[in-house]
Amino acid sequence: MTVRLRPHHLLCLLTYVGKGYSAEFIANYDRIAARLSDGEDIEIVAGPDDICAPLLDDAEAHCWRDSITIRDKAAAAALTEKLQTSIDAGLRLSLSQSTLNKMRKSFAAGSIRQACTRCEWHDLCTDVAASGYDNAKVSK
Repeated sequence: MTVRLRPHHLLCLLTYVGKGYSAEFIANYDRIAARLSDGEDIEIVAGPDDICAPLLDDAEAHCWRDSITIRDKAAAAALTEKLQTSIDAGLRLSLSQSTLNKMRKSFAAGSIRQACTRCEWHDLCTDVAASGYDNAKVSK
């Protein structure tokens, strides 16, 4: 199988520590984190993805907002530059240890965090990165 992710969730997975919008959301994200840690491939999608799934019954969920599409574009641009691969819908990629390390190093340095502006999880993610990603659920 393949984990379907929108571009900004490539950043979110770096610092995911088991916190989220609801118990259902967290349980779903925990399963996705385990799949990614086990080496499952990623497919980039436009719009709501596998992480968003528990929220999609709510027409007001942030997953549907234009601001999140803008966040996706900012994340895709930053990651395209950093990874030297065009982060567009349809791209399939493997999250190797070296790619994960490169992304985390860049995230901690702030060079790929343009998409994180005004995100409610910004401070938590900053703390996780500052701790060396000690409790992050996605690992290799």
